[in-house]
Amino acid sequence: MARKEMITVQKLLDTAFAMAKEEGFSNVTARKVADKAGCSTQPIFRIYRNMEELSGAVYERAAAFFQTYYSRYPRRGKTPFCNLGMAYISFAREERHLFELLFVAGGKHRRNRYELLNGREGNIVYEIHLARIAGCLDASSLFMKMWMFIHGAACMTLTGDYDLSDEETYGLLESSYEAFGKAAEQKAAKRRPG
Repeated sequence: MARKEMITVQKLLDTAFAMAKEEGFSNVTARKVADKAGCSTQPIFRIYRNMEELSGAVYERAAAFFQTYYSRYPRRGKTPFCNLGMAYISFAREERHLFELLFVAGGKHRRNRYELLNGREGNIVYEIHLARIAGCLDASSLFMKMWMFIHGAACMTLTGDYDLSDEETYGLLESSYEAFGKAAEQKAAKRRPG
C-alpha cells in the first residue's frame, strides 16, 4: 500500500502563496487551498489555528517576496527616487495580485506602505540621503511628492491605464524629480530674507 503524503506547513504555505500570487488573495480559502494541496481542510486547521493565521503567513511571504524583488531589480541612472519608482511600478505590472495585497488592500495583517517599501535595508532612507547629497534641502518633502506620483502610476497599471515603456517611465520619473526639486528651491528662495 502506498504511503500517504504528509501535508506540511511549508506545502500549505507554498500552495496558499501561489494562489494569492496567481489568482488573488481573496481566492485563498480553506477549501480552495485544500483542493490545490490535495488534502482535506483538516490539515490546514491542524497546522493553523484559523484562516486568519494562514492569511498572515501568506502576507508575510508576500512582503518578503517584494523585498527580494526590490533588491534584485536592475538599477538605472543615479537620480534619487527613480530606481525606487521603477521597481515599485514594475512590481505592480508584473505581480498584480501581490501588489494589490501589499499596497492597495486593507486588512488586519497589513503593514503601512512606508514600512513595506523601506524594508529592512532602508530603501526610502537611502533615496532621501541621495537627494540630500544631490543638494535637495527638503528631501523628505520631495520624497512625498515623488511617492504620490510613483504610487499613482503603479495603481494605474492595475486598471490598464498605464502603458508607458520602461524608458518612458524612467524619463518621467527624472522629469518629476527635477520639477519637484526646482519648485521646492523656488519656494525656499521666496522665504529667504532678502
